[in-house]
Amino acid sequence: MTTRSDTTTALNRLLAEIEHRNPAQPEFHQAAHEVLETLAPVIAARPEYAEPGLVERLVEPERQVIFRVPWQDDQGRVHVNRGFRVEFNSALGPYKGGLRFHSSVNLGVIKFLGFEQIFKNALTGLGIGGGKGGSDFDPHGRSDAEVMRFCQSFMTELYRHIGEHTDVPAGDIGVGGREIGYLFGQYRRITNRWEAGVLTGKGQGWGGSLIRPEATGYGNVLFAAAMMRERGEDLEGQTAVVSGSGNVAIYTIEKLAALGANAVTCSDSSGYVVDEKGIDLDLLKQIKEVERGRVDAYAERRGASARFVPGGRVWDVPADIALPSATQNELNEADAETLIRNGVKAVSEGANMPATPEAVHLLQKAGVAFGPGKAANAGGVAVSALEMAQNHARTSWTAARVEEELTHIMNDIHTTCHETAERYEAPGDYVTGANIAGFERVADAMLAQGVI
Repeated sequence: MTTRSDTTTALNRLLAEIEHRNPAQPEFHQAAHEVLETLAPVIAARPEYAEPGLVERLVEPERQVIFRVPWQDDQGRVHVNRGFRVEFNSALGPYKGGLRFHSSVNLGVIKFLGFEQIFKNALTGLGIGGGKGGSDFDPHGRSDAEVMRFCQSFMTELYRHIGEHTDVPAGDIGVGGREIGYLFGQYRRITNRWEAGVLTGKGQGWGGSLIRPEATGYGNVLFAAAMMRERGEDLEGQTAVVSGSGNVAIYTIEKLAALGANAVTCSDSSGYVVDEKGIDLDLLKQIKEVERGRVDAYAERRGASARFVPGGRVWDVPADIALPSATQNELNEADAETLIRNGVKAVSEGANMPATPEAVHLLQKAGVAFGPGKAANAGGVAVSALEMAQNHARTSWTAARVEEELTHIMNDIHTTCHETAERYEAPGDYVTGANIAGFERVADAMLAQGVI
């Protein structure tokens, strides 16, 4: 009989092998550690999961595609970026996960995101596998024409690897409605097919879903609200700090306001804004979505209630709830100590892996409700799957129906994580609950389908 100690030893050997076989990929190593270090109880309890090769297959992508992306800027200069698509696991359905365009993108970052996506997608219960992609191209400061030429070049290679029953990309950092439009147009041009289900996050007039732009931020707040209910509280009257000022942050702030909480911060790479009256969403949307400006412009135009802190840490602002919604590893151990000292009650990850392992450990040890990204930010991919369903049926749902479905999915994810954690003697540990619940669903499908 396999004991928990034996299982832990085997998992530690596998983690060492992952680091050896995937050098210089710290984000992927971190994501693998975060999942595998919680799996010993379930593997010990269910001997079929100890089958040789099961977990080893889970941590190895089914396919990794790397390609060059040549494009011309408005002055006629040729640039060459690198494109990626990591198709990690398709046991539950077609690969599903966004494209990230940012200078920090490399293979390790895409693998970490794809690995996280396996479990996130499994938790939705919507029959989608895990994948991720992107490029080290940064659209910030580029003209629409330059972004279009880049997207067309990117899709000229990517198109052969995707399809509505194979791999369905969406947006992520640096990839919004503009980029999805250019990518879809090039896919349609090359394939001569109107295959609406091949990309999600499309415009509402040509196959997109209502509530898709809002879904990740809304879902994050819904998960935070569920954690607060479990503590006997709600969001009404709570003060919240939110990092970021992109799509996820904006709609996190919007949903917080709708549920009676007051978000007082937003940020970007230049620093953060704190607004004592609460973030003015109309102004923030104008600056970030229309003008594509920086958050210091918000403080300049908002008036006396707002101030800009260049290069500061948004976590220094006292709050009841923290929702990191920018990028990976943005909330470190020192930030966690500050949040705890200021009395934070809950932290819900709107971004992918925004809290470092040390920060997570401190927050959990202090009794702070902590919602991991693979659960808390699953709303975006959930509504992407609902968009796929609408595309398949050639129909469009009302905003009310989509939001009702999203609310049901996020509450179900919370319940699943909470109950799974209790089942494996880790009450209140949403990280363990999310990892084990996602793992069980994927592992069962992998066992049923044989060694492939």
